[in-house]
Amino acid sequence: MDIMTGFGPVVAGSSPAGRTSTMKYNKLVRDKIPEIIKNKGQEVIFHIANKEEYKVKLYEKLKEKIEEFLKEPNSEELADVLEVMRAICTDLGISFEELDKIRREKVKKRGGFDNKIILDES
Repeated sequence: MDIMTGFGPVVAGSSPAGRTSTMKYNKLVRDKIPEIIKNKGQEVIFHIANKEEYKVKLYEKLKEKIEEFLKEPNSEELADVLEVMRAICTDLGISFEELDKIRREKVKKRGGFDNKIILDES
């Protein structure tokens, strides 16, 4: 059955000789990951999420990428967080430019985090 019509998972590639186990993920991956795995000669089974599943998986991916960034803070991990945020904006119907405008307005009204202020009591 063809996944693009919503009737079942797509299986692509072939299992290497002697392969006895498969990896199960059930997570949102970047668009080219199935092709990359297939090009390595491995079998790929995936499906296209419906709107509800996509939203859940996007938020799970955001949590995953933030945890990875906190574990190893670097530009690559931060770029992953940004890409998930871009996808969430698209899903919510908000342009990334609109989000940045809201961010700038909040900075204007409440400030940013540049002064490293830690509030101890209020």
